[in-house]
Amino acid sequence: MRDLPACFGDFRVVHTRFSRWARTGVWARVFETLAADADNEYAMLDSTIVRAHQHSAGAQKKRGATKPSGAARAA
Repeated sequence: MRDLPACFGDFRVVHTRFSRWARTGVWARVFETLAADADNEYAMLDSTIVRAHQHSAGAQKKRGATKPSGAARAA
């Protein structure tokens, strides 16, 4: 949120509004409305700016730290 352009104002205010809208279901109604429109060729949601934590990109996991799934045991 701190990477917002200055024209949006204080990032804390934007975050508070976003959180309030999420809590009250505004975003759910927006997505439901967009999904209901069969001809929404111009509606696009882009999440390319979503960032992962720096340590989430390919770090080696410790052996035995996770339990193998049933599919892995069956193979």
